[in-house]
Amino acid sequence: MTIPATSDTGPAATARHPLAMLTPAEFDATRDILDRAGLVTAATRFSYVLLREPSKQDVLAWDGEHPLPREVSLLLTELEPLALRAVVVDLDAGEVVSRTELDPAESGVGPCLDEDFALVGEIVKADRRWLEAIAKRGIDDVATVRVVPLTAGVFGYPDEVGARVYRVLAFHQPGEGKPPWAHPVGGVIAHVDVTGRRVLRVVETAVGHVPAESGDYRDESVRGPLRTGLRPISVTQPEGVSFTWADGELRWQNWRLRPGFNAREGLTLHQVSFTDGGVPRPVLYRASVAEMVVNYGDPGPTHGWQNYFDLGEYQLGRLAGSLKPGCDCLGEITYLDAVVADDHLRPRVIRDAICVHEEDTGVLWKHSDLFTGSSDTRRQRRLVVSFFGTVGNYDYGFSWYFSLDGTIELEVKATGIPFPSAHDGEDPYFAALGPGLGAPVHQHLFSARLDLTVDGVRNHVEELEAAPVPMGEGNPWGNAITRRRTRLRTEHEARRVAANHLDRVWAISSAERTNRMGRPTSYVLHPQGKPALLVDERSSIARRAAFARKHLWVTRYDRDELWPAGYTVNQNPGGDGLPAYTAGDRPIDGEDVVLWHTFGLTHFVRTEDWPVMPVDHTGFTLRPDGFFDRNPTLDLPEPGCHQEEGNG
Repeated sequence: MTIPATSDTGPAATARHPLAMLTPAEFDATRDILDRAGLVTAATRFSYVLLREPSKQDVLAWDGEHPLPREVSLLLTELEPLALRAVVVDLDAGEVVSRTELDPAESGVGPCLDEDFALVGEIVKADRRWLEAIAKRGIDDVATVRVVPLTAGVFGYPDEVGARVYRVLAFHQPGEGKPPWAHPVGGVIAHVDVTGRRVLRVVETAVGHVPAESGDYRDESVRGPLRTGLRPISVTQPEGVSFTWADGELRWQNWRLRPGFNAREGLTLHQVSFTDGGVPRPVLYRASVAEMVVNYGDPGPTHGWQNYFDLGEYQLGRLAGSLKPGCDCLGEITYLDAVVADDHLRPRVIRDAICVHEEDTGVLWKHSDLFTGSSDTRRQRRLVVSFFGTVGNYDYGFSWYFSLDGTIELEVKATGIPFPSAHDGEDPYFAALGPGLGAPVHQHLFSARLDLTVDGVRNHVEELEAAPVPMGEGNPWGNAITRRRTRLRTEHEARRVAANHLDRVWAISSAERTNRMGRPTSYVLHPQGKPALLVDERSSIARRAAFARKHLWVTRYDRDELWPAGYTVNQNPGGDGLPAYTAGDRPIDGEDVVLWHTFGLTHFVRTEDWPVMPVDHTGFTLRPDGFFDRNPTLDLPEPGCHQEEGNG
């Protein structure tokens, strides 16, 4: 079943929910308002078109009848001459309520535009230096070269300040329908100014070949004959799904949540609560992956500048794909459409962008009692809300899991094609993948923005660590184990790194409610604990992706503090986002706080990752810890267990 983006399948509401996703009509209305305000010319492009959510306090106090102001925030890029303006539109009032001029030299430029890809191709293919470099590598027909424009970063080139710049690599496409990724044109990098429509420089290295071996994983000569013997696995729910969708809200077992979607973050989740004793208890007000950076660890001229911000520079939500039954999701699926805007503020509906379904995940709890002879088993199940986005060569899947026992997990799946390069066998930062072909080490680092409301908006955060106790009085055998608790009281104190050897986790506790044991009700963030950003602190990317140098940040809630690396990320010299948000070192103990969690992968590419990469997984877990007074799944009915005849 597909639920259209403008659908309301529940009873008619007096007023539309203030966090409801933007509709196509609202995108059109936004453009009309901007046009009437004189802010639209033929050279205007629109990015980061998002619902500007009302303040948390107003949403939580909303009476369900009187509508809250419906606002849209967006970035306007004027191409000729280059100028940036951040704007807020009030749809109800029909007017622009805020406009802020941004200096591209200081704040960076807007994200990539769709038209840039064709434009960059035209510019480089008209440049004599680039054409000569391509010809030196044995390519006679430039029409077979696929130009790949990539965000440029900030590396001290004076002629790039205040201009929209790409760095360009090239791939040879040997025939129609043949993927070009296996045939990178070695040692040719163009720096292109699309503002001035010129090639600033062509950088060449000693690598001068184009790998010839095919990487077409659909071709039998590459993959071999298809295997046989895999019998179908059928996931059915003959009585239908166990969740409901009404007025934009999902309800499943004790969970209630509101999915959202926007062009920058993709999937967002709002007002997540767990019903306990008939009363919904808040856990999360808003959750999303708010930024990610892919930093390449090869310092040479071909890859040393590669560090992409897939949300702030490419708008990952706009790159979401339509999901296919039986492929991306398995079972009884409900799909939700999403609406995004293109560079001209025209709405585009992404059909079946969000997948909602249930999964059985094995045993939840089990006990066979020696004294009573009883044997009990209960099975775990979870609700899955997910989407996939493709950014060039990589594909990313984002799956939020809500389990019967109150656990929340985010799993990110990374697949696609590791960025390939012509490889001469000498570069120590590369992994060889085939004859003359390699891929550099790189990191995929994500920042989850978690606006927690554990039993209310006033929370405190503690760092918990396992620790041994020295042998002595009170511990005569030296076997005692304790847990250290450190309260994080200010934003600077809460800049933390993971430490798996200490089982370091972070507890988010209510400042207003205790459990029956007298302890504050809590959820605990369990990090995966893999490396944060592995770069020198003096590097350009360390400044631009400062959020990725720590696994945890905690900030005081602010309606507009949403972006870990800042609002305009592309060619931003650094210092925006979390460093700026926390500069004042605000107190956070017992306040309305937001957690920002960095997690991800350090990818030393394997031969098994070529020519297409099996999924690698990363993520984190939020587990109730003292949130409930006892196991919240005692009320689950016994599953229908069947013992086959002849089995003991």
